[in-house]
Order: sequence, then structure tokens, then C-alpha cells
Amino acid sequence: MSTPDRMLSILDLFRDDTTAAFQEDVMAHLDCSRATAYRYLKSLTESGLLAPTAGGAYVLGSRIIELDRHLRQHDPLMRAAREVMRATGDELNANLMLCSYYGDKVMCVDRYWTDHSIESSYARGRPFPMFRGATAKPILANLPPYQLRNLMLWHASEIREAGLGEDWDAFRANLKQLRAAGVCVSHGEVDPGLMGIGSAIFTPDQKVVGSLVFIAAQARTPPARLALLRERIQAAAAQVTQNLQGLQDNGAAAIGIMPSRPRRQKAPAGTTPARRGKA
Repeated sequence: MSTPDRMLSILDLFRDDTTAAFQEDVMAHLDCSRATAYRYLKSLTESGLLAPTAGGAYVLGSRIIELDRHLRQHDPLMRAAREVMRATGDELNANLMLCSYYGDKVMCVDRYWTDHSIESSYARGRPFPMFRGATAKPILANLPPYQLRNLMLWHASEIREAGLGEDWDAFRANLKQLRAAGVCVSHGEVDPGLMGIGSAIFTPDQKVVGSLVFIAAQARTPPARLALLRERIQAAAAQVTQNLQGLQDNGAAAIGIMPSRPRRQKAPAGTTPARRGKA
């Protein structure tokens, strides 16, 4: 990794089970000297991304809050989806989740909840793997072949456990079916008793950027209701895609709607990550 990549990867130390990070954690994470760890922590602190606290610990800094506020106000994906989610959720008395992705994780970036008797573990900002649920699979199914090959290389066991294929050919065939269907329905893959009905959202140049998903209780979703939700989620996701085109046509910045490539991880010995090209 480049020096900026190494420094920013320190933020990966902050997870749900982490309250703070120490200089020793950074040294182990980056396999670097104490002086290098100190220099990186100093730079992140000066930028406001980290803040020192008692006992030599570091926590996330206030700049994160500032950036989150800016994201909520100006992110094109959230702006394009907000009114669609509100109108659709109110009309159908349904819960909606807007998801994006980075690296090999999918994340809820916004929710519109009308039925508070239903609660999902997909809280805003909590990352989940790319291979389970109607939040993730519509995104996964529309990634380009070179990204899918790399995901298969780095996450073969997770893909098999998710029932998406024992090898590359089966994985590709399953995703082709999901892509052709246009809507993914999952049953209890993330939260027991809940189902997701999701469809992909695309940028104006037809690159997948996220998903729009109904979250419903399986026991209270009969076949007729499911058929309606399938139809409406596809229409709502298409409307968000159209709204993104409108934002671009009106001069809105495209920054924020383009997902990053799956995070490069250490590949198994004797293998090489796939390059761009045909599947």
C-alpha cells in the first residue's frame, strides 16, 4: 500500500467491538516502527479524524461527525432516494433501506421506517458482508466480471457458505440469474424472521452504486403482498436511478455515488487476482 493508504487503514481498527486504539495496535496492524505509528497518528489527529484521550488511547475525532453531516445533506445517492423512500414507504406502510458499498462490504446509508414493530440489525453505518441478504445480492449481481473474479478468489469460502456457488462457474451462473430477475428476495439470511426484497440502483453510466430494499416480517407477508413489494421495489429503484441522472444533468457533483473496488486482500499462495476483462 502507498503511505496514504497505510495511514488511512488505521481507521480500520475501529469496529463495533473497539472503543479506542493505541500506538501498539497501529504498530501491529501496519507492522511498522513506533516512530512511523506516531507520525501517522499525529497526522490523523491534526486532521481531526482521530483524537487523543487518556492513557495514550486514540478515538475517532470530531471531523467524522462533520463529514457525516455533509454526507447526509449532499450525498447524491441519499438525495436521489429520499423522497422515493418516503412516498413509497408511506403508501405501502413498508420499511425501506438504502444501501451502498465499499470494498467487500455493504452498508445501510439511510432508512425510512413506518413499522416500528420490525427492527433489523442493519443499522445505518454498520457494514455487512457482500454475500448475504437482499441488501447485498442486487449489488453483487451487477458488479463487473473482474471484481467478481477477485471476490471469488479472496472470499471463496464465504461465497460457498452463502450458497452462491462452489466454484467460479456456479458463482457466475447464480449471479446471472439474480441479475436477470431484477429483484432479489431473501428469507432470514441476516435477521431471523425477516425478509428483504431488493433491487439495484445504478449511476448514469450504468454502474451499480447501491440497492433499495423493503424489510418485512416473513409471517406478515403473504404471497400477494410479496408480489406487490417485488413490483414496487423495482420501480422505486429505477426511479432513484433516474433521479441520479437528473442530479447529474443539473450539475450536481458525481462524487459520492461511485463505489470503490473491492478491498485488495492477501490472495492465497500461488494465485493472482483477476485483471479487468471479459468473464
